[in-house]
Amino acid sequence: MTRFVAMTAIATIMGSAAFAGNLVEPAVEPAPTPAPVVVNEGGDWTGFYLGGQIGQLDADASNGASGDDAAYGIHGGYNYDFGRFVLGGELDYDATDLDLGGGATVDSVARAKVKAGYDFGRVLAYVTGGVAEADSSLGSETGDFYGVGVAYQVTDQWQVGGEVLEHDFDQFGSSGVGADATSVSLRASFKF
Repeated sequence: MTRFVAMTAIATIMGSAAFAGNLVEPAVEPAPTPAPVVVNEGGDWTGFYLGGQIGQLDADASNGASGDDAAYGIHGGYNYDFGRFVLGGELDYDATDLDLGGGATVDSVARAKVKAGYDFGRVLAYVTGGVAEADSSLGSETGDFYGVGVAYQVTDQWQVGGEVLEHDFDQFGSSGVGADATSVSLRASFKF
């Protein structure tokens, strides 16, 4: 009989273990959450580019003459994208036929630019400045300029944007006449 009691006790213990935990769901500990990964969602602005622009040039001469006319031209440059900060350089040329009155005209403006901007992804906002040379019927004059611009990546290669630039020219040739000029342009570029 002791053997029967021992076997019954073992069966009861094993049967109880089989039913253990069936009445209440076991507590499951959540898996640890991985650390967030910082993703740079900036665009890729690094590379050479060429393009064209069209806009308006408005000039006020120191002798009181003023005028404005359409301007159109070409540009080319290189940008380097450091992540969110973009640094670049550019050369551009605008042709115009701006009449300042009294037979004085501005025929073209060429610029050498330095650009620094912030990469918002497909949008690049930047400041720019540098040296400009204006060719006029009174002679040529080298001055400085500064401004702001924005570019949008339509595709990985094509970009569109705009710029507003302020120019300061002290004296054209030996005329003693200087000028301040503002240019506003729409731009399109192809990045290589």
